[in-house]
Amino acid sequence: VELSYAPLVKKVSPAVVNVYTKKVVRQNVSPFANDPIFREFFGAPQERVQNSLGSGVIVSDDGVIVTNNHVVADADELLVVLSDRREYEAELILADERTDLAVLRIDTEGDPLPTVQYGDTRDTEVGDIVLAIGNPFGVGQTVTSGIISATARTDVGVSDYAFFLQTDAAVNPGNSGGALVNTKGELVGINSAIFSRSGGSNGIGFAIPAEMVKRVVDAAVNEGRIVRPWLGLKAQSVTYDIAKSQGMNRPVGVMVTEVFDDG
Repeated sequence: VELSYAPLVKKVSPAVVNVYTKKVVRQNVSPFANDPIFREFFGAPQERVQNSLGSGVIVSDDGVIVTNNHVVADADELLVVLSDRREYEAELILADERTDLAVLRIDTEGDPLPTVQYGDTRDTEVGDIVLAIGNPFGVGQTVTSGIISATARTDVGVSDYAFFLQTDAAVNPGNSGGALVNTKGELVGINSAIFSRSGGSNGIGFAIPAEMVKRVVDAAVNEGRIVRPWLGLKAQSVTYDIAKSQGMNRPVGVMVTEVFDDG
């Protein structure tokens, strides 16, 4: 009996793309750089092109692609390369720093694209098998496997939202914006960050859940902006000491510490 993820990879991998960015960086910038006399004597500031690489996921067959905001931030040019090596210039529809998500669009002149369907991350549990697909270090499309190690992680350093999925599937630089899929071939997250002292994978990667990804993509395609809900209160996890002071048998739930006016 042969156990293989090959059929799953063949189904999903065509919808994972490479995202190349170009940014013009001015060097030796002086506060007098725009002064014509200064430029006559010292010349114009030198410019260099800074390239970077990330991954992305096609979520609509008409060319809508989701990736990380930090992959495309401040880019002057965006190039998307499909798994079949077709290349397209991409338009940035929406970039949201708080969720670290960005939505791009490419024009394929009517050619439908392969897509990945969203999974229901409300059903995702610790121990679920997942695959991470992306382009680490620019070596080419790569697939790694692992499990969901934890859910609702916060203090990751990318966003102030407490929603990250943690996985031990190997995620490296270049994987950012790539797909984290379950064994049904559904998108459960967008790989976003790693915990590493060396820059390589230590088996602690973080992904933005598909539920949040879908909301950001829908906002980009339909309204063009994100409307954030506001609860109007502050709360904290119930610690052992709080539970003891309140006569609880064990720490469970959250405690509301403040309610804002009109909240």
